[in-house]
Amino acid sequence: MNTPADPNGSPADTPNRKDGASLDSRSCERERVAPSRRKGHLPRLAPEFYRGQAFVHWTLTIENRATGWLTETFHQTWRFCLLHSCVRYGLACPAYTLMPDHMHLIWLGFCEGSNQLPAIEFLRNHLGPGLSPAVWQRQAHDHVLNDQERAHDALANAVKYIFENPVRAGLVRSFAEYPNLGCCVPGYPELDVRAAGYWELFWRIYSRLVARQGRSLTLAAT
Repeated sequence: MNTPADPNGSPADTPNRKDGASLDSRSCERERVAPSRRKGHLPRLAPEFYRGQAFVHWTLTIENRATGWLTETFHQTWRFCLLHSCVRYGLACPAYTLMPDHMHLIWLGFCEGSNQLPAIEFLRNHLGPGLSPAVWQRQAHDHVLNDQERAHDALANAVKYIFENPVRAGLVRSFAEYPNLGCCVPGYPELDVRAAGYWELFWRIYSRLVARQGRSLTLAAT
């Protein structure tokens, strides 16, 4: 079973996606390595890997691991900005965790127009003032999930790893006790990651979102 990429670890294998992003491993390596020659920039895959029905684990880190910004007010601002990001760019977030010096979220695209690269910058730009005097690191880290990691059980394990961050840090005894985690799916404010049956409900909703997009495309073509 694959575990989520460490923010300081190496990039994952490329996914075999249905929306055309199907570069082979050697092409992917070139896409990853070339940008890394630019000082201060993390390597990225080609832009198409972040579009459509891409599954991506994002890690947003604060410069110098600064703390003191994570408050209840910031969490509410986070949820507000995250919701707008999801609506604007066609994304669902099955899980996020805000730690004292960094943040994790997983985004799943559900429509043809989904695009996570501008979405993550939109989110960071609107959250930036709430961090003051702390600031973001120059760039967010990403891990594009491959075919195996996109499987329901594998994704649930990845989310468990993210949710267990506060436990490993000694902040709480159980992830359910930690207030600064959750999910965000536009149109479903009652969705609760702590509830029994969460994953069954989430996948039902996600399938509905994808199917709705498919119907819209069909109608547009007639």
